[in-house]
Order: sequence, then C-alpha cells, then structure tokens
Amino acid sequence: MAGRGLWVAWGVLTVGLTSWLGITLLSPKADRRIFLPGATTHAHYQIEMKCETCHTEKFGTVTTQTCQSCHGAELKVAKDTHPSSKFEDPRNAPLLKILNAMDCVTCHREHDPHSTSAMAVTLPVDYCWQCHKEIGKERPSHKDFAFNGCAAAGCHNYHDNRALYEDFLVAHLHEKDVRENGILPERNYAAQQKELNKKKPLTVADADGPAKTKSGTATKEWAATAHAQGGVNCTACHGSDDKWSDKLSHESCKTCHDVETAGFLAGRHGMRLGAGLPAMKPGEARLPMKISAAHKELSCSSCHTPHEYETRFAATDACITCHNDAHTLAYEMSPHAALWKKEVKGEAPRGTGVSCATCHLPRENHTEDSGTVRIVVNHNQNDNLRPNEKMVRSVCIQCHGLGFTLDSLADTELIRRNFTGRPGAHVESIDLAERRFKEKRDSARKEP
Repeated sequence: MAGRGLWVAWGVLTVGLTSWLGITLLSPKADRRIFLPGATTHAHYQIEMKCETCHTEKFGTVTTQTCQSCHGAELKVAKDTHPSSKFEDPRNAPLLKILNAMDCVTCHREHDPHSTSAMAVTLPVDYCWQCHKEIGKERPSHKDFAFNGCAAAGCHNYHDNRALYEDFLVAHLHEKDVRENGILPERNYAAQQKELNKKKPLTVADADGPAKTKSGTATKEWAATAHAQGGVNCTACHGSDDKWSDKLSHESCKTCHDVETAGFLAGRHGMRLGAGLPAMKPGEARLPMKISAAHKELSCSSCHTPHEYETRFAATDACITCHNDAHTLAYEMSPHAALWKKEVKGEAPRGTGVSCATCHLPRENHTEDSGTVRIVVNHNQNDNLRPNEKMVRSVCIQCHGLGFTLDSLADTELIRRNFTGRPGAHVESIDLAERRFKEKRDSARKEP
C-alpha cells in the first residue's frame, strides 16, 4: 500500500508540475524568468518575459528576419556599412568562413553574460582583424595600432559609420569648439495641421465631452493647449459620448502622432507596450531611478501630462522625475542646463537651450507620403545612445565642432559630469584623416 501511495503522489506531482509549466509558458501574464538560461542584456531585458518576441514558434532559434523586424528600419536609415548584400558577392565568400556576417546572431546573442559585452556583442574583441588583417599595409598610419582597438570610441562602428568615415572627418576639420548661432530646428507639425485643416481655435465652451467634464480643471487646461488651438476636441482622444474613456493609451495618441508613437514603442520607455506586455515601471529599470517613481507606469502621459501636454516639462522635468544616475543629477549645474533656463525665461531665442530631450530625443526630418517634410521628435530615447557616436550627426554638431564632439563623447568622466568642463580625451581619427588628405593632395600636386 505504501508503494502504491508513492506512485499516486508521484502522478499527482507530475500532473501538477506539467500543468504549472504549461500555464507559465503559454500565459502572456506569467513570469517566465525562471526559465531563462542566463541574464538578458540591457537592450532586451524588458521584453524577456515574452520569449516569442525573438524566438520562433515553440521557442525555436532566433533568425535574422526576427531581428530585422525590429531593427531593419534603423539599419536602413543608418546606411549599414556591412549589409548582407556585401557578403552575397561571391568574391567575399571566403570571409563568411571566418565570420558568418549574414546572421545577426553571429555577433549578437542573449543569455550569455560571461561573453556578452555592450550591445549584446558576443564576438572576441579581435573580430575586425580577422577580415582586415592587411590594414597595416594598406594604411601605414594604422600599422602600430592594437588589433583589438578598431571599435574604440571615435574610430570605427560596424553598422553605422556615418560620423566617422574619412570624407566626413575631412569636411569638418578645424572647426570651433562651439558654433556660432547654434540652434535647433523648430517642430512644425502643429503649424502644418493648422494650415491644412483650417480649423478655428477651440475654447472651453466648445468642449464636446460629457457634461460632467465641462466645468472641470482638465477642460480649462485643454483649452490652453496646442490641441485646442489646432481644433482637436475632447472626443478626438476620449471617444464619443456613448464610448467615452477616461483612461487613454498610446493608441489614442497614435491616431495623429504615428511617427512619435512608433519611436516610443521602439525605445526603452515603451518597448514593453510594443511587445504586448504591461507598461514599464522605473522600479524595474537597471539604471538608478528615484524611489518615488518606482511604481509609475510609463506611457505618453507620463511625460506629457494629461490635458496640459507641456513640452517644456517633458523635455527636462519629466526625465529628472524618474532618473537618478550621475549624468542626470549633474545636468542641473551643467552649461547645457544654463542655456535651457535662459530659453525658458525668454532671455534667449527658441532652440538655443539644451534640455535632456535635445540630445536624447532629437528632432529629425520625416517625409510624409504626400511629400510634406515634418520636423518630428524621435521618441526612441535610446536610438542614439550606443555607440554614442550616433549622436554626432543628429545632435552634437548642430552646436559643436566635430573634433570637440568626438573628444567629448570619448570622455566617460565628462559624460558623467553632464559635459561640465573640457574633454580630457582625444580621438585621433580626425588627425589621421587630415594627414591622409594632405598626403593625397601633395601627391596629386607632384604628378606631371
């Protein structure tokens, strides 16, 4: 009898464990982190509970197509310097035996913390040398460089080299540290919509929400916003009277701000919502965050306060409300903050101040299907963070010379101080480019 009891207990335990495993694996709300084979990188840990975001059906392998579903558009914009088409050339076939550059997972992997470095790169530090071992002969200036220093700050980036290629460096030689009349482009969406729609500005009396909302503070706040000035009434966001909703999501914003919403869902702030998971909370972040903001669910309204949509608040105060790292804490006393305060006070022209958003949510040109060019804010706040040279073209050189910019971005201590002081690092790339340019010019002059 005792043996039979053990078998029954074993059967019950097996059924229970199998049921638990099935529910945990299949339920979108279940915590699957117990099944992770290793820690997930900073880029993807927020969506690690939804394995199927990256893995194929039945938790199969991660394919290049899967990676490109999220990162393909970014690579197109970056004009990828190592696209798959380069390796489809039969002349480069031998290189694929050394490094299979056709598959993203050759370089980028997850759950392998012992070998994974920044940006989920798992390759040895000498992987550039494997294909470019003759560089010392081709470029004598490189013959004494370390074999593992190709991707050092300010040198080369595998995918996006737009801010570091030779012609670009030469075009920006000997620039002043700070440009004269540096200014940000003006966002123009509201003006364009007003011109296209010809709608008259709305007042509190025009609000078309339910009767209970018309005398509230929210309606008065709305009447002072760009939404009301552009003819956007309450029901445009909240729905009609019989389907009214007080709690809005990014889907409501997407109706008009599709580009901005797409950026938000691709970045750290919104990528969980983009994957169909509950909203991100600062308390779940790996960067230092303020305890007071730990349980705040991130959405469009987290930064753009409901009914006020004050962009100046979103540009700095919203960031400081949550972030508690050294770079953020140093902002208040930085030269950038001093410029921002002058603009806010009206003591300096619009676009001359430098807020958190100036650098981390840059303004970019976006061409509509109609051909109209909009200046929009890229709401993917980590789009230009790693490697930080991606920030050069979209942000830094609007106000600074290229040489000063590269040196500043290479100085980790200066970054920690939020760029208070001068860079203590120096990037040789621009010097090498100038030397090579002079050699080619002098050689051309000697030719008969």
